[in-house]
Amino acid sequence: MSGDETRADVDDLAWFKSSYSAGDGGQCVEVAAGSGTLYVRDSKHTAGSMVSLTPEAWAEFVGFAARHVA
Repeated sequence: MSGDETRADVDDLAWFKSSYSAGDGGQCVEVAAGSGTLYVRDSKHTAGSMVSLTPEAWAEFVGFAARHVA
């Protein structure tokens, strides 16, 4: 997370849980978009650390993940 956004600003974003979440407490991530930045956090630890990415970096990650399906 960049230093120019406060935690409260990030908490006010609309967070979306992964569609792969089974709802049984498994491995889940949430994603939110705000001011030209995409944020990713662990849905089980929403007050914990998060990753902030540019839209280009997010697109690169999603493309990589789609090409490397387990």
